Amino acid sequence: MKLLQPYQMGPVALPNHMVMAPLTRNRAPGGVPNATMVRYYVQRASAGLIITEGTQIEPVGQGYQDTPGIYSPEQRDGWRTITTAVHRAGGRIFAQLWHVGRISHSYYHGSTPVAPSALPPDRGQAYTPKGLIPFETPHALTTPEIHELVAAFRHAATIAQEAGFDGVEIHGANGYLIDQFLQSGSNVRTDEYGGSLENRARFLLEVTAAVQSAWKEQRVGIRLSPAGAANGIHDANPVETFGYVAERLDELKQPLAYLHVVEAPVPTSGLDDHATCATELLRSKFRGTLISTGGYTPESAERALANECADLIGFGKLFIANPDLPERIRRGGPYNTPEVATFYAPGEHGYTDYPALDAREAATVGASA
Repeated sequence: MKLLQPYQMGPVALPNHMVMAPLTRNRAPGGVPNATMVRYYVQRASAGLIITEGTQIEPVGQGYQDTPGIYSPEQRDGWRTITTAVHRAGGRIFAQLWHVGRISHSYYHGSTPVAPSALPPDRGQAYTPKGLIPFETPHALTTPEIHELVAAFRHAATIAQEAGFDGVEIHGANGYLIDQFLQSGSNVRTDEYGGSLENRARFLLEVTAAVQSAWKEQRVGIRLSPAGAANGIHDANPVETFGYVAERLDELKQPLAYLHVVEAPVPTSGLDDHATCATELLRSKFRGTLISTGGYTPESAERALANECADLIGFGKLFIANPDLPERIRRGGPYNTPEVATFYAPGEHGYTDYPALDAREAATVGASA
């Protein structure tokens, strides 16, 4: 299977074409990585590449309970215990740099959430330990504040390097801050960061340049979701918007490690039902390594690789429930079933206690003896 064959991603040699997709798990009380997270990531070190859960680059970037940060010395040291253990287990791991923008709430940090424009999401509510509560109208970032956020992304990238990561992924998807700048439904600015495609893409490109300045090789990836409707995000012409963004990223003087696309049909017009696949759209514009994530099975992943739709395939729920997923695919299964109720719950159950295949087989043999 091509899925299990090695792949060279710039300077990073991957033992297979399988990526553990970024997965928020809400297991970092106080925003600091911990020993339970070490066990979780080490269990999945056989992935070709691990991309961590979203890690907020500053306190105002947090939008969910117990998500980790990557801006303080304490967080750096916590992540270092994870990267050291993952490397010792033979793995490779990138940190996902995250700012949720208007999806945050003052509950988490006592400040008004920030966004390109003073527009709250038009649907959904903020998640807090007190339950779902209405989103707040965000503060529209000033130009100096945008420059400060660009610097915050660079600082987070520097912290990630000090923490021993193999690279970083900039989270530009799923209706969070960078995506809010890109899409016309959340960006109604009239300055150099709004209006035209060039202006709406400016923040992403400035963040990319800043993050790349902290990494001198092809060790910076970007995640996009051209079809994304998460968190009330929408765009008047997503094919045009994300086609332009992919072209600009393809032209960078310092190449990306990869472009990571959340796969889903992208509407081409509000006037008809025709749609193009997100992976297909970005593949037609971007010549570097392309990761596609979105409901893949081992069989559909193998077809996507064989058809050269993508270079690497990301798996989410399958990696949650099957820490040894590459070995399970090599053997043809069986596969553990994800326990959805524990995805965001505290504790080790549903987090570090999914059995590896050999342990499961041993338990079955013992029960039948």
